[in-house]
Amino acid sequence: MKTLITLLLLLSSVSASQQLTSQPTPPGKLIDLGGYHLHLNCTGNKGPTVVLIAGAGDFSFDWSLVQPNIAQFARVCSYDRAGFAWSDPGPIPRTMKQDAFELHALLRAAHIKGPYILVGHSVGGLVTRVYAGQYSQEVAGIVLIDSLHEDTTLSVNGKLAHMRELAKPDPVPAAQTMKSAPPKPVTKEALDQFQSNLKSNPPKIGATFSKLPASVQAMRLWFLSQPPRAGGGGMEFLAEELRDMYDSRARTPYLLGNLPLVVLLPKGGYGKPPQGVDADEWKRFNEEKRQQKMDFTNLSHNSKLIFAENSGHHIQLDEPQMVIDAVRLIVEASRQHKTLDGKKL
Repeated sequence: MKTLITLLLLLSSVSASQQLTSQPTPPGKLIDLGGYHLHLNCTGNKGPTVVLIAGAGDFSFDWSLVQPNIAQFARVCSYDRAGFAWSDPGPIPRTMKQDAFELHALLRAAHIKGPYILVGHSVGGLVTRVYAGQYSQEVAGIVLIDSLHEDTTLSVNGKLAHMRELAKPDPVPAAQTMKSAPPKPVTKEALDQFQSNLKSNPPKIGATFSKLPASVQAMRLWFLSQPPRAGGGGMEFLAEELRDMYDSRARTPYLLGNLPLVVLLPKGGYGKPPQGVDADEWKRFNEEKRQQKMDFTNLSHNSKLIFAENSGHHIQLDEPQMVIDAVRLIVEASRQHKTLDGKKL
């Protein structure tokens, strides 16, 4: 907590419209996972430990509006996935299974004891569920913040398609180590393309991230302006992992049993239709997406659905207090050995 506050104070004079001239000091620690390090920032002292799992493209410091407040009543940790911010590139391929494996290894290497309350945003919500499936005894509760759904529909080549239906028959690879599958070096072509994109479309702070403190916005701009440090790294097995999750839910309803689960969803839609998608199709897509995500409550018998009235996809930035309250609800239920509706377990 003190380290994070010190960093923010040191950077408070930096305008968000300016690029930092050197890499900012990490607020947390760099933890060795066997040939590569991941950045982990833990604050607060009381148990149980809350672990914040960011969505694709987000960083540990993007939790700045919620982590200091959660730290007042619980131990809370944010981290950067391999290749993001201060974390080194990790083994390939980059899958949700790999992310869950690395998070488990990270928490063990840092000597942070479970069970944990996992808070996952967007793709981070899927990683949260993979973690709960692989390490169920280490999870005390879950908060899903507008999580991606296993039957999600995305725009592919201008057409809406269920991602799982695009899956190849190949199985999802097992989690790897730096010895078994180290990251590939970045190619000159990739670096040239990055520099070209940076010149024509430099990183900016959009409306959502403008809610972050100016110092944190500056950090975000700095990391977004840095060239890739490894080749590949895309979620090339996303369709196959979504297929496997879909099939698993079909076989086993209420996969999380009685685990405390809070589902946070924005009340509004999901923006304007992409190019090539007409308004009626986009309306059907939005309703399907809404129903899918409301169905997350059926992952557990002990669940609660809460709509954020004034939020987009990043509820932790638009209405951070809702995330803080959701975490507090599970923390208190865990401490009192009660369900989310107050009944004794």
